[in-house]
Amino acid sequence: MNALINTAPAGFDVAKIRQDFPVLKQKVHGKPLVYLDNAATAQKPQSVIDAIRHFYEVDCANIHRGVHELSQRSTAAYEQTRGKVRQFLNARTKNELIFVRGATEGINLVSQTWGRKCVKEGDEIIVSGLEHHSNIVPWQMLCEEKGAKLRVIPVNDSGELILEEYEKLLNPRTKLLAVGHVSNALGTINPIRQMIDMAHKAGALALIDGAQAAPHLKIDVQALDADFYALSGHKAFGPTGIGILYGKSKLLNAMPPWQGGGDMIRTVTFEKTTYNELPYKFEAGTPHIAGGIGLGAAVDYVTAIGMDRIAAYEHELLVYATAALSQIPGLRIIGTAREKAAVVSFVIEGIHPHDIGTVLDRMGIAVRTGHHCAQPIMDRFQVPATTRASLAFYNTTAEIDALAAGLQKVKEVFS
Repeated sequence: MNALINTAPAGFDVAKIRQDFPVLKQKVHGKPLVYLDNAATAQKPQSVIDAIRHFYEVDCANIHRGVHELSQRSTAAYEQTRGKVRQFLNARTKNELIFVRGATEGINLVSQTWGRKCVKEGDEIIVSGLEHHSNIVPWQMLCEEKGAKLRVIPVNDSGELILEEYEKLLNPRTKLLAVGHVSNALGTINPIRQMIDMAHKAGALALIDGAQAAPHLKIDVQALDADFYALSGHKAFGPTGIGILYGKSKLLNAMPPWQGGGDMIRTVTFEKTTYNELPYKFEAGTPHIAGGIGLGAAVDYVTAIGMDRIAAYEHELLVYATAALSQIPGLRIIGTAREKAAVVSFVIEGIHPHDIGTVLDRMGIAVRTGHHCAQPIMDRFQVPATTRASLAFYNTTAEIDALAAGLQKVKEVFS
């Protein structure tokens, strides 16, 4: 057995799971790859790679408008993914699911359609101090254009949102809460259902950035009562360049299209264009067909394992990693929320995170260093950057041991 395999909980065969991921079998700089950068992008199982290859080798054709066999097969495979994601998110209907390039595009779509139509001068949009830039900048742009105001929920010393302060921000001018389900920088799991309820009671809508939640948690958009929910395929073991925006039908129907082109229309004349029904009204042009099919294969893969089992195993990894890294002198974990996904973000006194990442790379250990596209939370903790180890269900305690040993060597190099 690979030295980087550990004994997992009963019924969770991590060694078998690792065999499904070709990239994990390689060596980097002569060392077995220890991939701990899953929050940036997750690796792809063979079934996803095979689904993409099958499309290009066998079924490659444009979708929705062709009557020939290849187009019919491609259309069926692409639209099957919409049905799979409906079940994955428990959306009411698959027409509430729009294919986008990723969570970033999904958020921008809402900002540029619902936002431009519904946000007026003097209105307020609430974000949090934990947000990724993709859930800050679109709302800043909208506020600047409309004369609206961006309000920010503060964060406590553990990396948790201060709900009492959030409640104070809510008022009749609040139009939208835009908040991440899970922090990419710290791993904090926000109390989304409670926050959505609070927004609704104030008469506001709620958009949830689910990019970091979709790979780790079981998501039920109806139970959450989210108005919009965005996710990225590549973080959820699917291809890059594909994602999903969920929106309640009544909201999507009332929103204008974002882009014009093929497939988003019903009729076109030089005098007037009428638009297609949901979800196609928001899907102009030839989409990332292979990516959509690959995303369906990724949903099949994690569903077969079970999101509850994934979450339980990853929690064990998080507990193990937190304990292991806490033993390293001079290391400080940034973000110690009571509810966390499998992310450990840290600094080591006297050593720049980029230097840590560079030395670890020579040992075959891939981590992320920098501000993680979340500069405001770095400013909150008064650090320019952190080193982030983000875990997935194919990681092992032995890999965490390798990380801890690698960090000890980093300290020796810079001592």
